Amino acid sequence: MDKLVVRGTKINMQWDLKRDDFLSLTNIAKIKDSDNPRYIIQNWLRNRNTIKFLGV
Repeated sequence: MDKLVVRGTKINMQWDLKRDDFLSLTNIAKIKDSDNPRYIIQNWLRNRNTIKFLGV
């Protein structure tokens, strides 16, 4: 697993030509709230625009 440094925070990434790539949402959420990143993700998933995006 590779790491990408964004504003001093390491974010886990997986690159594979045969499978889908991904970035760790938990690592990104830790930038906002390092103690409880789950709240950031929960709020993001409740957002109407997020639901529309996932529907596409």
